[in-house]
Amino acid sequence: MGIQVSLLMVVALILGVYLGVEVIGMQFLFGVLIPYIAFAAFVFGLVYRIVKWSRSPVPFRIPTTCGQQRSLPWFKQNKIDNPSTKAGVIIRMFFEVVFFRSLFRNTKAQLVDGNNGKKVVYHWEKWLWLAGLVFHWSFLIVVVRHLRFFTEPVPGFVQFLQSIDGAFQVNLEALYLTGIALLVAVTYLFIRRVLIPHVKYISLPADYFPLLLIFGIASSGILMKYFFRVDIIRVKELAMGLVTFNPTVPGDIGVIFYIHLFLVSTLLTYFPFSKLTHMAGIFMSPTRNMVNNNRAQRHVNPWNYPVAVHTYEEYEDEYRDKMKGVGLPVDKE
Repeated sequence: MGIQVSLLMVVALILGVYLGVEVIGMQFLFGVLIPYIAFAAFVFGLVYRIVKWSRSPVPFRIPTTCGQQRSLPWFKQNKIDNPSTKAGVIIRMFFEVVFFRSLFRNTKAQLVDGNNGKKVVYHWEKWLWLAGLVFHWSFLIVVVRHLRFFTEPVPGFVQFLQSIDGAFQVNLEALYLTGIALLVAVTYLFIRRVLIPHVKYISLPADYFPLLLIFGIASSGILMKYFFRVDIIRVKELAMGLVTFNPTVPGDIGVIFYIHLFLVSTLLTYFPFSKLTHMAGIFMSPTRNMVNNNRAQRHVNPWNYPVAVHTYEEYEDEYRDKMKGVGLPVDKE
């Protein structure tokens, strides 16, 4: 059910843009107003989530660990998986963010037939790790490449990245590998969620919708680049107008461009209020950003305050006669 709902939502978004641009002629709405609203929602929504997370109390050290903690001298500590210093936390976070280290070591359990009946076998989820790595890195590179539309002159690192990404050519046309890789990776992640029964069982529309939305963004971008060509000069003019707050809609760019732009705007608006905020949330996660020094330091709940308690001695003084009357033992006669 979640797949059908998410697919219908994405199709409805595409049809809405097509009708709005081709039939009604609402280029200014889809080319200027909606991108501004989406960007504002993205920035303010993301700031709100981060501020809310930063105000959440974390009284105790709760890092997720999978290695030997710092202990007696003859026990070798795992300084990355169980860091006891800030430097260890930084190194651990670096490998997690850049290389998805925890996902690399992820395994799945499966029941198989053995000589003595069923037995549990563990498999390394290498394809999930690889698809996740390719997806995130390709998405990042694609976003950085698009800075050429919003800057003048174009920064040197953007030009360099674009030249490396488009080093291969087909019919004298640069073939951007990250665009193809992004489409393949998001397709794999979607198919995996559909075909694996236990993954499909726990999947919700909130899991399918962003995958289909990103699939639509990548597909429309590839269609624009290689099949339904648009005027890049006019796209650059529109983008620079948005950045300089002097927006104009320069002529007929093509409906495929507005579909691409509207899907991107939808993703930006949806981003702060979805699971996609793990991009920022991983840095705020106490299971990742805390030093595990529970044995070295005593940690006290910061909001502890004096509480009026009723001790057992006071309780016995109050109910001693009644306790004796029912035969309960007392400390004092």
